Amino acid sequence: MSSARAERLVNLVLCLLSTRQYLTAERIRGIVPGYADAPSDEAFFRMFERDKNELRELGVPLETGRMSPFDTVDGYRIARSDYELGEIDLAPDEATAVALASRLWETPELAGAAHGALVKLRAAGVEVDEDQGRVQPRAGGADPAFAPLLAAVQAGRAVTFDHRRGGPAGEVVRRTVEPWGVVSLRGRWYLVGFDRDRQAPRSFRLSRIVGPVQTVGPEGAVEVPADVDLVELVRRSVDPGPGEQRTARLWVAAGRAYGLRRLGTVRGPAEHVGRPGEELELQLRHVDTLARWIAGHGPDVVVLDPPELAEAVRERLRGAYAAHAATPSRSAPTGVPT
Repeated sequence: MSSARAERLVNLVLCLLSTRQYLTAERIRGIVPGYADAPSDEAFFRMFERDKNELRELGVPLETGRMSPFDTVDGYRIARSDYELGEIDLAPDEATAVALASRLWETPELAGAAHGALVKLRAAGVEVDEDQGRVQPRAGGADPAFAPLLAAVQAGRAVTFDHRRGGPAGEVVRRTVEPWGVVSLRGRWYLVGFDRDRQAPRSFRLSRIVGPVQTVGPEGAVEVPADVDLVELVRRSVDPGPGEQRTARLWVAAGRAYGLRRLGTVRGPAEHVGRPGEELELQLRHVDTLARWIAGHGPDVVVLDPPELAEAVRERLRGAYAAHAATPSRSAPTGVPT
């Protein structure tokens, strides 16, 4: 939205708030700066219709009516009791933070809400300078699943989609989820909700959703728990806290996987199917991440414990084998478990 249009919308709100009468479109044209620039009557009415729709989409309670039976055309006004905010007192740095927050969202789904907040603040007399500060934050929802998932959250409808486990070669699994929210952590977007298949709260990285997202069931069927912390749920799945960390035991071939060795502690020499090596112990923060690292070493690293980490590594190796075998010109990799 251009700055000229934003200023015109603020002026229109102030104009309609300052009167108890219904103002006709022609009267508004003569009062509100910006409408006089319309080259023709038709251009003005198109502009005014767009502005009315914009205000309604932003949640402004625009009323339509006539002051008396003798009026021939409808007029417009905004009831203060339905629109006014409570007392607002923002310090300059707080106003700057509001402006920066409004610039955070690139997606149309969120940009409208952010702009609506600025319109209301300015109409309430709060000066919000969008040019303050050197920080230029951006958080775009480029993933195709972003918009339909956000709409499902707002509508309270369950969704179903295909989700790829782990990396690009991971297994694709169909999931049915009651969505609680879409949040961002460390530059990635996640869906948080109740996984009906696992019967437990789960988070899903949006970039791993394959294909379209489909809604199931009626609107309003999903209820978000009052005490749920969506960001904390994602944070625990990505990087569990110290009390939740576990230990993984690996066999590492002699002279191999120095990167993993630096992350863990060598417990002593060990053999695996006749090959010399060492037993390595390291913290298991996130199964998917560690499984991806281990799978990259092929037969040079073997998971001894826990079983879920071993299975996650096998899934990645099977996926890599399937992708490799799909290319006839290449020979299949060795050492892939069946």
